[in-house]
Amino acid sequence: MDSGLYIVGTPIGNLGDLSFRALETLREADLIVAEDTRHTRRLTERYEINTHLMSCHKFNEKQRAEQIIDRIQQGQAVAMVTDSGMPCISDPGSRVVLLCHEAGIPITSVPGPAAVTTAVALSGFGEKGFIFAGFLPHKSGGRKRDLEKWKEADLPVVFYESPYRMLKLLGEIEQHLGSDRTVFVGRELTKKFEELSTGRPAEILARYEGRTVKGECVVIVQPAQ
Repeated sequence: MDSGLYIVGTPIGNLGDLSFRALETLREADLIVAEDTRHTRRLTERYEINTHLMSCHKFNEKQRAEQIIDRIQQGQAVAMVTDSGMPCISDPGSRVVLLCHEAGIPITSVPGPAAVTTAVALSGFGEKGFIFAGFLPHKSGGRKRDLEKWKEADLPVVFYESPYRMLKLLGEIEQHLGSDRTVFVGRELTKKFEELSTGRPAEILARYEGRTVKGECVVIVQPAQ
């Protein structure tokens, strides 16, 4: 296997979604750099992958990037994964990729699942394109500012949200973007308890009344009609 950085997409829920090429890359690499090695170990154990794991997350990415570049320059092949989906998409990895570009290190993408494209396909909203906004800030002021930035968008806007703030986000969409917006919510995508909901913010909120939201969510807001 040639030396370089391999950006590897991994399942967003169902472990059966790992591609053959991704499996081959993870097995043959000299090192797997993972956002959370405990999470990735469940994948490597499932597929009997014995490649050494090293953590690389938002708190140590700067330090790890230097170590990764050093290993590659010594002739190693390094595979980079996140907890789910494609690295660098609202996940760690961008710093490593940029520094590899600067150092002239070969970078290969091994494409795999991504929550954003999975949700857009399931929503039926993406025929003319979409805007990916990722995670909103945690503080109310920042959330309001970012939401209002997309008020006049003429394409669907895709947000990632934790289960702890998903209901709050629906209320904020109603407040800052309008109660008549059509919204899609995809929860636990590709997993056993996958749930898809489409409707006005208040309608979806009513469906969750009295329930505890579990699992990562993707929320897509249609443009104003």
